[in-house]
Amino acid sequence: MNSRYNFAGGAVLGFDINLPHSLALGLTVTYSNNFSGISVIEPAALFRWYILGSSAGLFLQADAGAYLVLEDGELIPLFMGGLRGGFRLLLGESFFIEPYGRVGYPFVFGIGVIAGIRF
Repeated sequence: MNSRYNFAGGAVLGFDINLPHSLALGLTVTYSNNFSGISVIEPAALFRWYILGSSAGLFLQADAGAYLVLEDGELIPLFMGGLRGGFRLLLGESFFIEPYGRVGYPFVFGIGVIAGIRF
């Protein structure tokens, strides 16, 4: 919902490290555009908990960072905070897909799917 009246499309680049006890820390940068003049960049830190006790499956995640709105040649910086829930589905040893939903401020909600590589 990085748009005043409709939806926006976006892309995410992220990196996370698994910690003991089914936890992970990481960084993400999200870019979105509403296709009519508003772009948003969201650099954020993440803290994730895998509910079922492994580094895959159901997770809850807290995000905190900046929310940089680019509109009409102006840059409007805001604080961003959100909660995300999803499911990391492993596809073999190295690949995964991750459908998720999120709520937070200053956006209302978002849904998406992330594909990635595990190292």
